Amino acid sequence: MFDGEVEVDESYFGGHRKGRRGRGAVAKIAVFGLLKRNGKVYTVSVPNTQTATLLPIIREQVKPDSIVYTDCYRSYDVLDVSEFAHYRINHRTHFGEKQNHINGIENFWNQVKRHLRKFNGIPKEHFELYLKECEWRFNNSEIKVQFSILK
Repeated sequence: MFDGEVEVDESYFGGHRKGRRGRGAVAKIAVFGLLKRNGKVYTVSVPNTQTATLLPIIREQVKPDSIVYTDCYRSYDVLDVSEFAHYRINHRTHFGEKQNHINGIENFWNQVKRHLRKFNGIPKEHFELYLKECEWRFNNSEIKVQFSILK
């Protein structure tokens, strides 16, 4: 379980569709992620990004009384009255205010999308495996550690 400062965010994976932008873009895979600041990441593919889907994952993975940072997506509204200290960052105006940011998890999404782009498409039934590989690479970022685990 994560404790301390945890960044929470969702992202969408899939091909570029002309004219379809933002959350809920058709035919894209929704992914939810948690990142402990200066620590590990946890990701899971989700059927949707509604509160009823995301809150049980947060409660399962994050210890109570932890500090949770999110963007202003409405599915995180329930965190204001939960067992977590909740801070939001409004991406329309700025991306960070001292400690109040989710740049770590955004960095992870960028790395994953860059890594997966070179495969020129992944079957949806295998997407979760590719995502977990990227999670493993991020959590074990030193090459020597990766080699010792794989041995």
